[in-house]
Formats: sequence, structure tokens, C-alpha cells
Amino acid sequence: MGFLDILLGRTRPAAPDLDRLFALPSAAVTLRAAAGFTPTGRGSVCFSTVEGEEFVRIRQDIADLLGADLGREGCPVEFSRDSYGYSWLLSRREPDDPTSLVGDLHAVNTALEGAGFGPQLLCSLAGFHDQEGQVFALVYLYKRGTFYPFAPLPGDRRDNALELRIRAVLGDELPFESDLSRWFPVWGAPGL
Repeated sequence: MGFLDILLGRTRPAAPDLDRLFALPSAAVTLRAAAGFTPTGRGSVCFSTVEGEEFVRIRQDIADLLGADLGREGCPVEFSRDSYGYSWLLSRREPDDPTSLVGDLHAVNTALEGAGFGPQLLCSLAGFHDQEGQVFALVYLYKRGTFYPFAPLPGDRRDNALELRIRAVLGDELPFESDLSRWFPVWGAPGL
């Protein structure tokens, strides 16, 4: 940060710390014990869509890295594009193995970042559910290095009370986004 930035009160955003994703398996244990939520075994990475030969190559590299045959039925890795034009990579693992899921999410983020696509990375998420069928995701904001919960309800509504409860339960384990206006809804995100 330069002298002029200090004088004008400007700050730089926190650098992404992908290793923070490795706190998710521990958070899953806390969620099960304190709130009755368990991992769904699904997680995803969202990034701005990139076109071209280089991205086709990195997409295949990611599939190879995760041991996925993209053309095979039942493949645990799936690429898709949402109605807003963002690309998603969905990974499916056994629900009782959040460590492997986090490894997949970390590997995808690292591969995209290493190939020069870091500025296109938006977020990663891991899904959770309870016995009553309520779902939510812990969303990692790549550019902020923070997490927040997103709990959708039918009709494009959110369960704000649950989101705040999850933050209270996990507040000591994960770096939560303090600016609630940045708790963006990720409607229809793969992995939810």
C-alpha cells in the first residue's frame, strides 16, 4: 500500500487464501454436533466464463487432475453454465468424506489460478442438509478470502435466521464475511 493510499483511506482487499478451504471438514464436524447439519457430498467452483483453446485445455487438465472422464455417465465432475453466463464445476463425493470434496475444490481453484484465470474465480461452495430437508451452502468468496452461509427457501427466498445461526455456530472456525451485503444469493448453484 502506498503513501497516497494511506492518506486517502484506501485499502486493498484481502488476498485469497485457498488454504482456508481446508477448514471445511472441521466445520462439518461442528455443524453436525451443534446444528444437526451434515455434508451433502457436493461442492462447486464458480468462475466467469472464459472462451478459447487455453480454457478448453485447462478444463481437460482439471478433469484429468480429478480423475474424471467427462463423457462418462455418472462422472463425479460436471461443468455447466448458469443463466447469468457463469461457469460452474460441480464435484460429487461421498457425504462422509468432506476432505476429498475440499481437495477437489482446492485443486480446481489452484489449477485455474495457476493457469492465469485467478481474476475469473468468483466463489466455491460446499453443500449441507439436515434431516428435515433444509439445505444451505458455505460459500467461499475467492476475492475476499471469507465465507458466508447461503440458505435458499422455495420461491427465491432466503432463510436469514438460519444463515445467522450458522455464522454464530462456526464464527470461531471460519473467517466470515463481515459485510452482510456481500452475502450474495447463489440461486440454483450446482452443489446446493
